[in-house]
Amino acid sequence: MSFIAAIKSVFSQYVGFRGRARRSEYWWFALFSILVAIVAAILDSALGLTFGEASSTGFIGLIVYLVFLLPTLAVAVRRLHDTDRSGWWVLIGLVPVVGGIVLLVFFLLDGTPDGNRFGASPKS
Repeated sequence: MSFIAAIKSVFSQYVGFRGRARRSEYWWFALFSILVAIVAAILDSALGLTFGEASSTGFIGLIVYLVFLLPTLAVAVRRLHDTDRSGWWVLIGLVPVVGGIVLLVFFLLDGTPDGNRFGASPKS
């Protein structure tokens, strides 16, 4: 899946928590999100819109965060579905350090090759 196709796929399912997401879809969207956040931080700093002198987060960064919140959760849940796990596993990310590591491992794992309880394989 290409970069543009992955971004289109995520935003076409803006709050779609059903189905499955391939690894490439998840990681391309993660890269896109990071790049947009960096640009927002640079713009906030350049325009003086930060929430404090020591902070690089500001008004534009807040807007970007709010726009990306639901699609990020949705693609994470769909990625978990691809590995045949419930979307509720995303809550393990709330556990400091260990939760993030567990989610990272889940997001790196290959999805089930055939259909699972969440739908057909997105690779086919």
